[in-house]
Amino acid sequence: MTAVLPSLPETTFAEYEELKAILDAGSRQMVASVACEVTTLGRTFPIYVATLGSLDPQAPAIGFFAGIHGLERIGTRLLLDYMRSLVARLEWDELLQEELRSVRLVFMPIVNPGGMWAMRRSNPNGVDLMRNAPQNAEGRVPFLAGGQRIGSWLPWYRGASGAPMEVEAATLLRVVEQELLTRPLSFALDCHSGYGFRDSIWFPYAKSTRHIGHLPEMFLLKAMFEQAHPHHGYVFEPQSMQYLAHGDLWDYAYDKRGTSSIFLPLTLELGSWLWIKKNPLQILRREGMFNPIKAHRTERVLRRHTNLLDFLARAAYASQRWLPSGTGRERLMTRAVEYWYRRPRA
Repeated sequence: MTAVLPSLPETTFAEYEELKAILDAGSRQMVASVACEVTTLGRTFPIYVATLGSLDPQAPAIGFFAGIHGLERIGTRLLLDYMRSLVARLEWDELLQEELRSVRLVFMPIVNPGGMWAMRRSNPNGVDLMRNAPQNAEGRVPFLAGGQRIGSWLPWYRGASGAPMEVEAATLLRVVEQELLTRPLSFALDCHSGYGFRDSIWFPYAKSTRHIGHLPEMFLLKAMFEQAHPHHGYVFEPQSMQYLAHGDLWDYAYDKRGTSSIFLPLTLELGSWLWIKKNPLQILRREGMFNPIKAHRTERVLRRHTNLLDFLARAAYASQRWLPSGTGRERLMTRAVEYWYRRPRA
C-alpha cells in the first residue's frame, strides 16, 4: 500500500519549508537569524538570513539573494540547492573549510515570502520590490516595466511617491549594509528569472548609462570567469545595455557604499523564454513564465549555475591576487569602457 504524503498547510509553501529544513540540518555550520517578519492575510512569515564562514569584519563577503519577485521560484531553489550542498560538503571538504576561514557567506534566499506564498511577482502590498528604491532613472525607461506609480493593479508598481520603502526591500538593504558594505571587499549575487533566451549576469547601473566606479573590477571578474569557464554561456554586461529602470535596489545599495569599499553587485537573470520555447504549454501556468516546469530542466538549471556561485567564493578568497591597482587599473578602466560603452550594439 502506498503511503499518502500529507499536503503542506495553507500557511506555508514548499521552498519555505525547504529553507527551514536546511537551516535546521546546518545548525552546526550556519548561523540563522530572523531579519524581520511580514504578515499577509493573517499569515506571518519570518525572513531568514543565514551566515557562515569568517567572523572577521574585514574578511571579504558574498551575499546570495533570491525570491525578491515571488513568482521567480527557480532562483530560490538554486540557492537552497547550493546551501544544502555546502552543509553536506563541510563535513568532509577541507578545501571548503579553509576557504571559509577567510571568506564570509550570507544567504537571504526568500526575500519576499508573502509574494512567493501568494504566487505573485510583487509583495503582498502590490509593490515590485526591485522598483522600490527612491531614485529615478536618468533617462527614458520602458513603459510600465521600468517602474510606474499609476497603481498596484498594474505590474512593476514602485509604491507611492515619498512613501517609505517596503519592509522587504528595506530589510534587504539593511542586511547588505551590515554584512557587505562595511567590508573592504564584498560581492552580491541576486537570482532572478524571466528575461530573454539567454542567461545574463547584469551589474549596475540600471538607472543610467553612466558606468560605475568599479568597472575595472567587474571587467577583470568577467575575464577571470571566462578563463575558468570558457563555455559558460552568460551575457555579462551592465543592465543599462538592456533597459533603464527606476528604483533598482542594487543601484541604491551600490551608491551607499563607503568610498574605500569595493562592492560588486551582480544579478543572475535566468532566461525563461527558452524554457517557454521548448515547452509552450507551460505559459498557461502562472509560474510557467518564470520557471522551468519539466523536472529535467529544473535539474539542469540547478547543476549549471553552481560554477558561478563557487567562482565568486574563490575570487573573494584570492582577492589579493587579482584586484587591480595603480596604472594597471587605469588601463582596465579604459578597456572596460571601450568594451561595454563604446562598441557598436548588436
